[in-house]
Amino acid sequence: MNTAAVGITGHLQELRRRLMIVLAGVAVASSLAYYWIESVSGFFMAPLLHASPLLRKLVYTNLPEAFVTYIKVALFTGVATTFPLFIQQAWQYIAPGLHRHEKGFAASVVLFGSTLFLAGLLFGYFVALPGMLRFFMQYAGPDLQPLPRIGPYLTFVARVCIGFGLAFEIPFFMIMATRGGLLDRRHFSDKRWCSYFGMAMLAMLLAAGDVFSAGLLCLPLVALYEAGILGSGLFSRRSRPAG
Repeated sequence: MNTAAVGITGHLQELRRRLMIVLAGVAVASSLAYYWIESVSGFFMAPLLHASPLLRKLVYTNLPEAFVTYIKVALFTGVATTFPLFIQQAWQYIAPGLHRHEKGFAASVVLFGSTLFLAGLLFGYFVALPGMLRFFMQYAGPDLQPLPRIGPYLTFVARVCIGFGLAFEIPFFMIMATRGGLLDRRHFSDKRWCSYFGMAMLAMLLAAGDVFSAGLLCLPLVALYEAGILGSGLFSRRSRPAG
């Protein structure tokens, strides 16, 4: 009983230590982002300004809005840039319970997960976001002037980029679940249509109910899910001889 209690306490202390490392990384990255907040915000505002030649600047309609928005942008940047640290700490937390040959995959796991997340961020910013903004800004004209507020706009950008960043992690989580023996490849195949429905609901949530944006988000989700099934199958075939 005491041994079990000591073991649980040790796991909780280790989890707390890992979380503190991640939070410290986010705090440092967010502070640096806030120091250069005008450049960071300008980077995120650029797609909107390019989407409409009529638009020259954004506005804010209450006094604390710009300040609060800058804080959110800095936090978003901090979380996005420290995501590889999160994956590394999560893997190191579960690594003691793995076999020696499995621990050797730590660098590959961090690189694979981080690359997918970065690819999702870049896809959201350079591909999905410009298409969405051009669609929304096509209604602007001589009789209809857009006056986007900085707060809702940057929140929209963060939602899109993080949404795609996490969506691109789908194959990573599927392959890791297969590798860890938590789920079999057939589970993903059997639950394909249920997963598609869940993706559609998630896409609608991330796109705040906009059908066009939801469709633009849902198609990559489906492709990534199928890539995860393929990757799980390749891993399963590769792992059988070792068993």
